[in-house]
Amino acid sequence: MNRLVEIRSQEYLCRERAALDTQRKGFWLSQAEEWEKRALDEIASHFRECNLNWSDLPSIPH
Repeated sequence: MNRLVEIRSQEYLCRERAALDTQRKGFWLSQAEEWEKRALDEIASHFRECNLNWSDLPSIPH
C-alpha cells in the first residue's frame, strides 16, 4: 500500500501545481488524471491479490 500513497502524493502535487500554474493548468490536470488512473489500477491489483489469497483458503463447512 506504500505504492498507493506515493501515487496519490504525485496526483496531489500535480493538482496543486495546476492551481498555481494557470498557464499550464491543463497539462497538470491531465498529469493528475494519469496518476489517478495509476492509483485505481493499484487498488484493483491489490483487491485481485486479496481475492486470490482468499481462494487459496480451504472451505469452512457450515
